[in-house]
Amino acid sequence: MSDPSGIRLDAVARSFAGRGVIVQALDNVSLDCPAGSFTALIGPSGCGKSTMLRVALGLETPDGGSVSVAGLDPLQAAKAGVTGVAFQDAALMPWRSVEDNIALPLDVLGLPRQAHAAKIAGLIALVGLSGFEKALPGELSGGMRQRVAIARSLVTDPKVLFLDEPFGALDQILRRQMNVELQRIWMESGATTLLVTHGIDEAVFLADRVVVMQAKPGRISKIIDIDLPRPRRADAFASVEFHRLEDEIAGALDGQ
Repeated sequence: MSDPSGIRLDAVARSFAGRGVIVQALDNVSLDCPAGSFTALIGPSGCGKSTMLRVALGLETPDGGSVSVAGLDPLQAAKAGVTGVAFQDAALMPWRSVEDNIALPLDVLGLPRQAHAAKIAGLIALVGLSGFEKALPGELSGGMRQRVAIARSLVTDPKVLFLDEPFGALDQILRRQMNVELQRIWMESGATTLLVTHGIDEAVFLADRVVVMQAKPGRISKIIDIDLPRPRRADAFASVEFHRLEDEIAGALDGQ
């Protein structure tokens, strides 16, 4: 039985109709993400990895199978503030300051801002933005905006964190810096995390295991455990074992 604090997908199917054909985005997909684990989804475009994340978030309704997030239906989990999410587009409100953007989920859930003032201040420090509390998004770099988005995803103390290519728009140097920061934030938060990424290096650096997906139909083709010790430093990207794991994942992708 899976841990009720984690994520569980059981025989999930999801299809879409388009241009006279049915696209099977997910076909009988089952996956358990234990509490506190970090799982990365990787695969070619159209393999269903973002669909899987959206189903787990409750943004898509599966055609078959079941999904639970921290023991709840995905929509119940979202309404309870159990889940947090960050996408490739930081999607910050341009008229709201850093602290006001971070507080947005509290406002949506009707939670008192003042009671969470210390939490907001702590998250700003956690993501390295102390001194920028009153700054507007237009005054921040791309990496700083993503830090705000990640802090916003953590403001309700979620048990489960969903990340859909949060650093996909950043250059490689900044992305690797953000990978190091995200690992630190994840280790401090303890949230069960599911990451969608196109970056093999990002998946190896961040995850406990990498789930390789195939397209047409969208299925899990292989799950690779990442046994690198934590915390992983920036020099881990150059290690022999790191490159071996990259090659294993690349081989699984090429084999499709």
